[in-house]
Amino acid sequence: MEISVQMYSVREALASDFQGTVARLVELGLTHAEPFSLLQYREELVRAREQFAIDFPSAHQSFLGEDTDFATVLEAAGAVGVTYLIDPSWRAEDWADAGTVRAVAARLNERAEQAAAAGIRVGYHNHHIELSSQLEGRSALELFADELDPRVVLEVDTYWAAVGGADVPALLGALGERVQLVHLKDGDLSTDASTQLPLGEGAMPLAQTLDASAHVALGVIEFDAYAGDMFDGIAASLAHLNSAV
Repeated sequence: MEISVQMYSVREALASDFQGTVARLVELGLTHAEPFSLLQYREELVRAREQFAIDFPSAHQSFLGEDTDFATVLEAAGAVGVTYLIDPSWRAEDWADAGTVRAVAARLNERAEQAAAAGIRVGYHNHHIELSSQLEGRSALELFADELDPRVVLEVDTYWAAVGGADVPALLGALGERVQLVHLKDGDLSTDASTQLPLGEGAMPLAQTLDASAHVALGVIEFDAYAGDMFDGIAASLAHLNSAV
């Protein structure tokens, strides 16, 4: 598993100095990062790839909406060097109905077919609602996964899955090779993102989660929020992973 970082963690620093922020991530020892809002930051990301020893194998960009210009999204992903294009979320209310979950999966399958010609794999990133919602005897995320084209990947946010009530190592085992990316974070497992902590300092079953993620291509460090210095938090998480992986 290669280690990456979700750039949303340093969104405030990016807003004031994009290239300087990328430089700081590289200085921490990171060679991969996962951008968010790919269309917004396309030009800055292209420039960063040219300047620094970093690449962007995965990226977050909403693309499941009917009004999405998906060709433009694919062009940006190609320009930035993205392999895994991940939709970061879908409407919470839609995870409460099995028929709607299947419809969202069908939309993602359509995108997968379009993306395949560009050499890109599409996927979906969960929050807690996809796990706390139980449909037909399993979580909505598991129902969703069973409806997906084999080309579609999942990026399991292990922290939010735990917040949603999942046994994360068991979930990763059940989803199997479908999971090609995981978000790695720690904290007290509450819905209050401000309580998140560097890896190894919270309540996540991190060792078991890493064991269950042995087949995963990318493990992505992320903080939705952090009370301390964000770069220090990322550095601590990276050090913990380097000692554990």
